[in-house]
Amino acid sequence: MKTVYIYLLDTLADWEIGYITSELRSKRFFKRDAPEITIKTVSYDLTPITTMGGFTLKPDCLVADILVNASSTLLLPGADTWHEQKHQAILVKTHELLDAGATIGGICGATAALANVGILDDRMHTSNGLVFLDMFAKAYHGHPHYIDEPAVSDHNLITANSTAGVLWTKLILEQIGVFEVDTLSAWYHYFSTGNAAYFFELMQSLPAKNDQNQPH
Repeated sequence: MKTVYIYLLDTLADWEIGYITSELRSKRFFKRDAPEITIKTVSYDLTPITTMGGFTLKPDCLVADILVNASSTLLLPGADTWHEQKHQAILVKTHELLDAGATIGGICGATAALANVGILDDRMHTSNGLVFLDMFAKAYHGHPHYIDEPAVSDHNLITANSTAGVLWTKLILEQIGVFEVDTLSAWYHYFSTGNAAYFFELMQSLPAKNDQNQPH
């Protein structure tokens, strides 16, 4: 079994995690032998947070409850509040998870938080631009490892800019291993282009028992 933790903080950018949470929760395109996935929301305390879109979300568990092993995945969404001191605990935990072989996904504002604690100093990564990191991560020294792409995967660390939610999701799904290769390719091309040909390719890639599933 694999556990996917989603970090909650005020002003969380709802849209950035929409694709990954929907696919992991629905399992509509999972392969037959996909590992069992448990999704948990996590935060510094159990106080409900308010997303950028105005939704109220209550954490399932605390940072201390995260299982530090290679079967864990931690997703860090963008937000305007990453600079607050109370989020240091999850960044310390991120170091521990990376060392244990867990998968870490950081997007938009979360990449600045990762940069500010040295996590991006020796790993290939991306963000909303080098100017963004220099502006919001004063301790950042990872310039030689910056890749000017929408999303970048460096082993178990996956980073993305604020426009790359679909590609970020693709890389995470690939790392977790819940889609067949051809399903994931068709899924990505359909949701990134809207080309109907990829819709049929996606449907044809699914096991017979999932033929009734359709993307919404």
